[in-house]
Parts: sequence; structure tokens; C-alpha cells
Amino acid sequence: MQELLAYAQGPIFRLCFIIMVLGFLQHIAFAVWGIIQMIYRARDRDNAYGKMILRVVSWMFPIHRLHRNLPLNSYSSFVFHMGLILVPLFLLDHINLWRAGIGFGWPALSKPIADIITLTALASGTVLLGLRIFTRTTRQISGFMDYFLLVLLLLIFSTGYIASRPYNPVPYATTMFCHAIAGNILMILAPFSKITHCILYPFVRVTSELAWKFPPEAGRDVEIQVHGEVKPI
Repeated sequence: MQELLAYAQGPIFRLCFIIMVLGFLQHIAFAVWGIIQMIYRARDRDNAYGKMILRVVSWMFPIHRLHRNLPLNSYSSFVFHMGLILVPLFLLDHINLWRAGIGFGWPALSKPIADIITLTALASGTVLLGLRIFTRTTRQISGFMDYFLLVLLLLIFSTGYIASRPYNPVPYATTMFCHAIAGNILMILAPFSKITHCILYPFVRVTSELAWKFPPEAGRDVEIQVHGEVKPI
């Protein structure tokens, strides 16, 4: 099992990381190209970019909007997303793995803070899973991949947390192997699933801000595309 763990944390990790990075870069390239095309085609070039950036940042940290609709779901989702970003990037063991795989690292969270973030992520993720299962409106818009990704993320958080405990009932190598394989699967799926929104969200907001800069006659062109040319009587 120790050899399998080393393989999962070594060559497989690097391969999955490369796939994830290349997939994200492709999405980012298309998003940036779309923004450039939108700016080029717009006749109204008077864009308040400073205010636009502030609005994009405010949507990335929507604290003041979380209580408006489905507050339990909104707050749980926000907390879960924070854990999903902070723990993989700033846990010391992860940084050591990044350093071994890509050659450099960065400052890490202290272990008590990382434990608290992990537990809150597990709690909020469990709430989200319960809402998907038992709330009708949420269940109707949830597909297989929504459940699979959420369960996979909860598995990653739980196996990582259990592996770091001295009272782990499962052998350390086995727990860490499950943790590493689940993390590798997540990296492969990330560019091809809804997880891309963690990377593309700022670009989507910028696109939404620019989308209102329609060129002249755009409405007429859309009407022709939808209904065809209407000849006057």
C-alpha cells in the first residue's frame, strides 16, 4: 500500500495536475477571447472598468447577498467554497506535495486553523448534500454529477482529516491512498465539470457586465435571426 500511495502522490498526481491546468487554461483562453471580441464589437466603448472590477469582486464575496434567497443553502455553499479553496491550497501537507510536484511552495495555514476550516467545510458540505436530497426544489435541479462531486469532495475532506488524527482506525497508508486517489479524480474532472466556475467566475461576471454594450441594430439582427426577415405590407 505504501508503494501505491507513493505512486498516487507522485506520477499520477503530476499527470492529473497537468490535465487540470491545461483544461483550465483552455477555458480561460476562450473566456478572455470572448471578452476581447465583445469589447471590439461594442460601439459604446465607455466602460467604467474601475466600477466593473468592484462589482465583480463584490459578487465573488457576496456576504451581503447570502441572506436574500435560501439563506441556509447560500451560507453553507459560501462556507463550503471557502474550505474548498483554502484547504487544498494552504494546508502544509498539500504545499509539500505541490512543492515536490511542481518545484515551489508558499506559506501554510497553522494546523488548528486548517482543522477548523476542514470541519466547517465538512459540516457545510453535509448540509448541502442534505438539501439536495430532501429539498424538492434543489433536488429537481440536481443531476448525478452534482451528487457525485459533492460526495467526492466530502470524501476528500473526511479522509484527509481522519488521516491526520492519532486515533485513525484505518491504516494511515490506506486512508491517504483513498484521499490521494479521490483528489486526483477531482483534478481530472475539474476542467470538465461545474467546478470550473471557481476559476471562470470572474470572467463570467466581466462578460455579464460587458454584455449590455450592444452595438447599434443588434436588436434588429436578433429579430431577423429568430423570426426571419419580415417584409412590410
